[in-house]
Amino acid sequence: MTLQIADRVNSFAESQTLGMAKLGRELASKGHKVINLSLGEPDFDTPLHIKEAAIQAIHDNYTHYTPVAGFIDLREAVCSKFSRENNLTFTPDQVVVSTGAKQSLMNVVLSIVNPGDEVVIPAPFWVSYASMVEFAGGKPVLIYAGIEQDFKVTAEQIEAHITPKTKLMMFSSPCNPSGSVYNRAEMEAIAAMLDKYPQVYVVSDEIYEHINYVGKHESLASFENLSNRAIVVNGVSKAFAMTGWRIGYIGAPKPIAAACEKLQGQFTSGTNSIAQRAAIAALSQSIEPTRQMCNTFHQRRNLVLELMKNIPGFKCNVPDGAFYVFPEVSDYFGTKYENTNIQTATDLSLFILEHAHVTTVTGEAFGSNNNLRLSYAAGEADLKEAFTKIEQALAKLK
Repeated sequence: MTLQIADRVNSFAESQTLGMAKLGRELASKGHKVINLSLGEPDFDTPLHIKEAAIQAIHDNYTHYTPVAGFIDLREAVCSKFSRENNLTFTPDQVVVSTGAKQSLMNVVLSIVNPGDEVVIPAPFWVSYASMVEFAGGKPVLIYAGIEQDFKVTAEQIEAHITPKTKLMMFSSPCNPSGSVYNRAEMEAIAAMLDKYPQVYVVSDEIYEHINYVGKHESLASFENLSNRAIVVNGVSKAFAMTGWRIGYIGAPKPIAAACEKLQGQFTSGTNSIAQRAAIAALSQSIEPTRQMCNTFHQRRNLVLELMKNIPGFKCNVPDGAFYVFPEVSDYFGTKYENTNIQTATDLSLFILEHAHVTTVTGEAFGSNNNLRLSYAAGEADLKEAFTKIEQALAKLK
């Protein structure tokens, strides 16, 4: 008798961002210099005052189990951050701290979605949204917006996909992978439309809120008519260069927060004690290092947009946030080099890895089949070298 893996694992897609990074590491192990433009990880170090808070936490013996929902003073710091920066009112019992925003999102989806429920997701979307919904037994309903719309869906598009089975909408701004940022008027139209569908919960993924090049961050949860059903998901990874610390959090209606705490109590319990103390410093002290990082990302974005002008067939919008470009690359479909035929964005991404030694991510992972995602969370010298190599590799395709 052959031992079997559970069906849920066999049907669960591997993260293509992590998969491409793995391929890049394999190529690097063979002695090649590989430039990684696939992962969404700032190349900055965690600011000193945050690291010092963690060191102090060790000296103060914060080395024991933590409350499932997080230390009370961290949840208070999250509430203060919501009030100060987002004009949102939450109490500590509406906040749950998790091992990264990814776990926060999974907790929320599992707390809301029943088998057969529909979840509307504007596309392009972050790679794990649809898989999370499917894992919960729900049905992802994708709403497409192309480059001509700056990858932003309209209220009318969303409404056309809402049915009696719709339970949740997953929304992000600034958006990974497109870098698109919804303005206040665009969000207001979406919120007004949702007023007609009080059964629909809303997840507002705001992990990139501080990497925003167009002004004040706007939260979909700030509209009063959504206050009893909007769940804000955020974390410290992107804004504070704390990817390895694994701290995410939600602000949610009390029943959702309680459900997430209950789930987390069975899955992982409370998250890392030292990282939580560091997160208090991140959320409560100076945000100036974050502003400096954002300014650098802005300069890199402008550099990358200039570099892409040298690559025929790359069509790109001007992303207003996050640290990605998401060019439309379908001009290369149907081309070939030697025995390699390019039919899809995945083919092109693998070709770039093989011939330019640069990792990218296929747009198919994000619900946009004609695009590639390239991160500019890398140093300026690496970016210049990477795009030069991509230009030279793509010139081989005829």
